[in-house]
Amino acid sequence: MDAAAAQKDVTIDELSQAISAAIGWLDREQTPDGYWAGAAETNVAMEAEWLLTSHFLGQPLPFEDKVITGILNRQRPDGAWEVYPGAPKGDLNGTVEAYAALRAKGFAPDHPAMAKARDWIRAEGGLRNIRVFTRYWLAMIGVWPWDAAPNLPPEIIRLPYWVPFNIYHFAQWARATIVPLCVVSARQPVWPLPGGDKLEELFPEGRANFDFYLPNKPARKYSVEWAFEQLDKGLHWVQRQKLMPGRENAIKLCLEWLIKHQDWDGAWGGIQPPWIYGVIALFNEGYGLKHPVMQKAWGALDSHWAVERNGGRLLQATDSVVWDTMITLLAQAEAGRGIATTPSTRKALEWLLDAQVLVDGDWSQHTRNTKPGGWAFERANIRYPDVDDTAVCVLMLATIRDKSGDLRPRIEAALERAQQWLLGMQCENGGWGAFDKDNNKQIISKIPFCNFGEALDPPSADVTAHVVEALARLGMGKSHPVMARALEFLRAEQEADGSWFGRWGVNYIYGTGAVLPALRAAGENMTQPWIVKAAEWLKAHQNTDGGWGESCASYMNPEWRGRGDSTPSQTAWALLGLMAQDEKAHDAAVLRGLGHLTATQRQDGTWNEPYYTGTGFPGYGAGSRQNLNDPNFAANMQQGDELSRGFMIGYNLYRHYFPLLALGKARHMREA
Repeated sequence: MDAAAAQKDVTIDELSQAISAAIGWLDREQTPDGYWAGAAETNVAMEAEWLLTSHFLGQPLPFEDKVITGILNRQRPDGAWEVYPGAPKGDLNGTVEAYAALRAKGFAPDHPAMAKARDWIRAEGGLRNIRVFTRYWLAMIGVWPWDAAPNLPPEIIRLPYWVPFNIYHFAQWARATIVPLCVVSARQPVWPLPGGDKLEELFPEGRANFDFYLPNKPARKYSVEWAFEQLDKGLHWVQRQKLMPGRENAIKLCLEWLIKHQDWDGAWGGIQPPWIYGVIALFNEGYGLKHPVMQKAWGALDSHWAVERNGGRLLQATDSVVWDTMITLLAQAEAGRGIATTPSTRKALEWLLDAQVLVDGDWSQHTRNTKPGGWAFERANIRYPDVDDTAVCVLMLATIRDKSGDLRPRIEAALERAQQWLLGMQCENGGWGAFDKDNNKQIISKIPFCNFGEALDPPSADVTAHVVEALARLGMGKSHPVMARALEFLRAEQEADGSWFGRWGVNYIYGTGAVLPALRAAGENMTQPWIVKAAEWLKAHQNTDGGWGESCASYMNPEWRGRGDSTPSQTAWALLGLMAQDEKAHDAAVLRGLGHLTATQRQDGTWNEPYYTGTGFPGYGAGSRQNLNDPNFAANMQQGDELSRGFMIGYNLYRHYFPLLALGKARHMREA
């Protein structure tokens, strides 16, 4: 169908045809084990860091040539690499890491790709503003002095729980990354580039005139940040003087923690940073590639983590298989498919039930009286189940349980465990974070190490909305104390323009599209002015083609709120929000949105989505929404619309199951 079809009415028959085609595509894409797994595309730093690690280990990657091809394929015409497709500017950190990785693999400085990248880096002022992680990578190849990289003492592993810097007060991803980095930081290993090259060409005024010790942004004297900078310098001095009694024992404790937390597929935490730093830390401590822990860790690269793209290979930063499978089942259930009675979906359902995490993880440090019962995002991660996955899985299971046949007892048991776990994870302010309870000690975000992504995991509107919708589907009303506190949190999180911030999806369209269905499910009066205002915000941001889109730049620039080229996933989120508020009141906008989805559906039943609509880190450090209208905001964040401190993700199945979910709900509502 052509785009003009987006302007006409969409009949139930047309919705049914689109739904049937989408389900047919899913049937063809389902794996033999029953699950669905879409690639999670991110930025080039993933591949660059694995190339550097292979240099450290003296071991080529299993498919090194393809990884290098993948890196070169993604270089921008100006010579840089970017955080997300369509970014207004390249990313200094990713570009420096890609440059260093290619040089480590024998690329000469005068290679065309290197020359373009070098010129771009020099035009950006060289290495002055690179992030902490990039400094660590340059230190490991002898380009950056270790004394000028933030110190991470392994003694942190011994700090008691009541100390703010206990590892369990860091966000899950930061904690899992810090432990191996503490070992690396203490040992300060260097694996020089070929010939002892120190990338002199990246210092426009020469290495001798470059101040490696100058922070990206000098802290105000006597501020908390300044105090931490002084402490960091002191720690470096103490370490140089070898005045660290018990250091070897602290390193041993870090290694024990690390080995204990390894996933069955060989990675750590289902994400790249702790995995790659774990490999480096263990290798430097004498764990060879034939050691069972290292065999698993290195061997995981040649499994589900690698994705073919345009003749090259991408190495995923995460593995979204559990999340993908549960939303795929939810979308098919809303489209009227019998999940428990259709052989293919029943197989996926049983696989998902098997994936429920029934062992304690790090979250139990904060909720000692709560029994396990959540789901993780990734297939092999049992230490870190998350609230968002658990809520969506509860929503899906509660939707299908009345028609689940002989699986009903098993589903009821899973729902009971999951509900109790969710209730135990509610934070003091009524909301829910992703991985931990009350993970919000702001002082952590002030330390020098935390000039990247996010170090905390405070409650967010999108996760809380999913929990509210799930609990409501289980029969919990809005007057229940748990729900009342959650709804109060959501009301307090609403932006002045009526929208909600999206912590884990881009961005205000995602947040608003999650909250409105939750409010309806909880039994809120959807005609209240503050709720209508949210729906009107969605309508006001509909594109002329009938769809919705929002750039990742909206995390830094308020002018991009709700603005961007239309995408199938963001169009679906907006439709879900409008239909939840009042489909009839927004009939014209809904019809145009449905028309956009049916018009842009491919012949094979899926959709194209060239942009990233998933969020890893906005890059704020504190993990929560910020005041983008503050004139000092961008300077304090040390990033612009390019999101050099952020981390954005293109989940390849978002383009499919979210439109299917919206089409299914639309058909159901129109039939009713």
